[in-house]
Amino acid sequence: MQKEDLRIVFMGTPEFAVETLKALVENDYRVVAVVTQPDKPVGRHGSVLQPSAVKQYALQQGLPVLQPEKMKDAQFVEQLRSYEANLQVVVAFRMLPEVVWAMPRYGTFNVHAALLPQYRGAAPINWAIINGETRTGVTTFFLDHDIDTGRIIMQLPFDIPDEADVEYVYDGLMRLGADICLQTLQRIVAADGQPATTSQQSLEDSTLKLAPKIYKDTCRIDWTKTAKQVYDFVRGLSPVPGAWTTLKSLDGRETVLKIFRTTKTEQPAQGGVGQLVVDKKHLYIACADRLLQIDELQLAGKKRMDAQSFLNGMKELGEIRV
Repeated sequence: MQKEDLRIVFMGTPEFAVETLKALVENDYRVVAVVTQPDKPVGRHGSVLQPSAVKQYALQQGLPVLQPEKMKDAQFVEQLRSYEANLQVVVAFRMLPEVVWAMPRYGTFNVHAALLPQYRGAAPINWAIINGETRTGVTTFFLDHDIDTGRIIMQLPFDIPDEADVEYVYDGLMRLGADICLQTLQRIVAADGQPATTSQQSLEDSTLKLAPKIYKDTCRIDWTKTAKQVYDFVRGLSPVPGAWTTLKSLDGRETVLKIFRTTKTEQPAQGGVGQLVVDKKHLYIACADRLLQIDELQLAGKKRMDAQSFLNGMKELGEIRV
């Protein structure tokens, strides 16, 4: 097989997927169509429709764009089939029905932002950092009936520095995802559409970690955890969606407080978990074992600020509720 023999349908929605689509276009792969989410209503009244990052790039490149509401819709399936793709590439998209992923002759492979079988699910970057991992990576695998369980084609590792947040890892894996996609395509071409693969079952062990979708309640800080656990939790949700807690003033009012950056300390906890401790120009919150220094935060309705600016604007500090 030659590179020119591939007819690729690309599926993706966010900025993370654009980097891979861009790599395909710039490396002269034949992308016959792009599938992405329907335009999203934005604005106060939802009267403005915002196209996905993938759609915006695809239109700039003159690529056909499909935006099905339902992936099983018969009209969409027939439209997709009309492009006669022999391979589909999926990056940060939705779950596909078998009628879609099994359509191309050479199958459908996904670029996943983790080293499978670890961190199957919708939020692998967040959970890897929350769990204090020092390494993650990207995986390409062929889709099958269950989510993120298909046969692995290849993997590339990525180190997570102790101070890294979601933005750092997201950007790194976004670029690495484009690289692994190109390398995977090279393997597919060299193997006439049948590259060597590895079963995920052979890699599974008893400590399998999952990466479920992140919700608002997921992001609430539990101050009964150790300072290291809270530190990882905060950076695993920074800058978005943001870890949060509640600040209670002396008059009993509660305000949501988001925390974006912290620093670990060796100072023992004081005053019980969740207690604010102010020392000169620093703000700390007591965790189960030590004080955690709070560096960047945001009160509801206010701008993100450093701890010093927060302290300057607060005349009375109360207690963090756990």
